[in-house]
Amino acid sequence: MKFTHIFSFNGSNGREPAATLIDVNGTLYGTTYAGGAYDEGTVFELAASGSQSVLHSFKGGKDGALPLAGVTNVNGTLYGTTPNGGGPSGEGIVFKISSSGSESILHHFGMPGDGANPYASLTDLHGTLYGTTAGGGTNSAGTVFTVSSSGKTDVLYSFNPSKGDGATPVAGLLDVDGTLYGTTSYGGNYCGTIGCGTVFKITTGGSQTVLASFKGSGDGATPSAPLVNVHGTLYGTTASGGKYNNGTVFKVSTSGSKRIIYSFQGGSDGSVPQSLALLNGTLYGTTQYGGSKNFGTIFSVTTAGKESVLYTFTGGIDGATPRAGLVEAGGTLYGTTASGGAKSDGTVFSITP
Repeated sequence: MKFTHIFSFNGSNGREPAATLIDVNGTLYGTTYAGGAYDEGTVFELAASGSQSVLHSFKGGKDGALPLAGVTNVNGTLYGTTPNGGGPSGEGIVFKISSSGSESILHHFGMPGDGANPYASLTDLHGTLYGTTAGGGTNSAGTVFTVSSSGKTDVLYSFNPSKGDGATPVAGLLDVDGTLYGTTSYGGNYCGTIGCGTVFKITTGGSQTVLASFKGSGDGATPSAPLVNVHGTLYGTTASGGKYNNGTVFKVSTSGSKRIIYSFQGGSDGSVPQSLALLNGTLYGTTQYGGSKNFGTIFSVTTAGKESVLYTFTGGIDGATPRAGLVEAGGTLYGTTASGGAKSDGTVFSITP
């Protein structure tokens, strides 16, 4: 296993990256939650050599602010969301940005019946982008929405937790053969009125089904990351719950059969796992906390549930508190930490298992 520090943010070029990177022909693209020219976050690109450029600094207000989601590449144009800024209510935007840094706002959230506060990346399906909002909708519990490249936006589904439905989706959607799968952090049939979260599926026509509800302690709770498809079985993480209440890795079939395959123990093992990445049949991820210094870890887990800690962050130049998952590019995994690095503003790193 080889760990490499690639880049340290310094505020002016972004700080606190919280979203998973994407690889576009060998160049990495991502967002930072804060920093940039106006300290409202950035979109950046990073060459394999470690040379970084800010494509756009968010201005706040109508321009959007504080992105928590990564960007999605559609034919060379990047699309993304911010949960803040936008219209008068400041409930977020959808934006697009060219490779040269020209940015346009496609949609301001906050109109009656509209979604609010998108935390997740967008998913491209046959030229239409699909996403989630953590709030808004007819029941104020979040939505699934569609947006075209020209900005036409429609609410596909509004969550309704009073009927055992999920609530507060903060993760992006996964396309499996034309059906979209996702998670909600709350709602479902257990854990009282708030709920411990769900896994759901939704068709492009808006027909939604809850596949599984989490039960909390011993089972998992508050899933906050997108799912990964491994030969038709979906794998994901919960940020809490499990045997030790430090989060879990779970698997669920497309028909709704769910099983916890690993419970994080906290301490040196890590806690609060982020999203998963698949490489050569093994799943890899990060935990926000835990490890020998409590600055987070990088771990691997097999589809059978055998977990190993590969790296423990020290809080120094290597970074600390990763809030995003990993992305695979050419057999190497790349990720970010929200703090640590040369200026304590976060890092980009790579790991080769």
